[in-house]
Amino acid sequence: MSSLSRLKEAPAFGEARDRELLKDAHSYVYFESPQGQLIAHFFLPPDHNPEAAHLTCVLFFHGGLWDTSMPTQFVPHCHHFASRGTVAVTVEYRVFNKHRTNPVEAMEDARLAIGFLKQNAGIIGVDPERIVVVGAGSGGHLALSSALQSASATPDQPDCRPAAVAAYSAIVDTSPKGVGHERFPSPKEAKELSPQSQLPCKNLPPCLLMHGRNDRVAPFDQIAKFAKSYRRKGNRCELVDYEGAGHTFFNYNTNEQLYQLSLNALDGFLVDLGFLSPEEPLVF
Repeated sequence: MSSLSRLKEAPAFGEARDRELLKDAHSYVYFESPQGQLIAHFFLPPDHNPEAAHLTCVLFFHGGLWDTSMPTQFVPHCHHFASRGTVAVTVEYRVFNKHRTNPVEAMEDARLAIGFLKQNAGIIGVDPERIVVVGAGSGGHLALSSALQSASATPDQPDCRPAAVAAYSAIVDTSPKGVGHERFPSPKEAKELSPQSQLPCKNLPPCLLMHGRNDRVAPFDQIAKFAKSYRRKGNRCELVDYEGAGHTFFNYNTNEQLYQLSLNALDGFLVDLGFLSPEEPLVF
């Protein structure tokens, strides 16, 4: 763990519930924003030796409609993937309720979080070419945007391209006809920064979308249209739908069965990509 000491440790976390959920995390500052420090919470596999490891990293962006900060949303997922031999990370990003910011700043934070992991891969013990980004709701918008915008990045921009992307209940259309456009600085930016507006394009990372058929926040027809557009130009995009499920179906404290099913879908996706080893069958 000596190499990790070179990263800037975050101050002690507030709120008793969040403090308890993050007690096993190693927390570091990934960006000194104008509105304050932004923290990345790392969950490490057993006996992790950063100086000898070259692991897959799974990076999670929470939901909350770019309004509420809830980095503990994906703590159960982080524990799972740490136990599977990856470095799992859940990050804070700027939100309106806490920082008085809009989705444009949140998108910048997502790119910076990926860049932080790539730049410090040797210190953390991860493979910079095996960073997978996962998001929920507005965090799904951030995860997908990081993949789409990186595809058109110029050579002078830092490398923030993920190796793969996955999203639960993602917001993919922020145009005036979609979801959340009023949170952007202008209708024009909302449309231009909508993931749906950036398709189709070539050479995108493999993508997994998990969505409830009864999602009233991000309607299923929007994600189905997005998946179809993503697949054009030869890109891989899998859409897994959950009959009768709403927007929060994947959360641990919402529905244990759907949480497990959707977690298994993400795990299987990473196994299929070669980023995780198949779980060994139980011996009875």
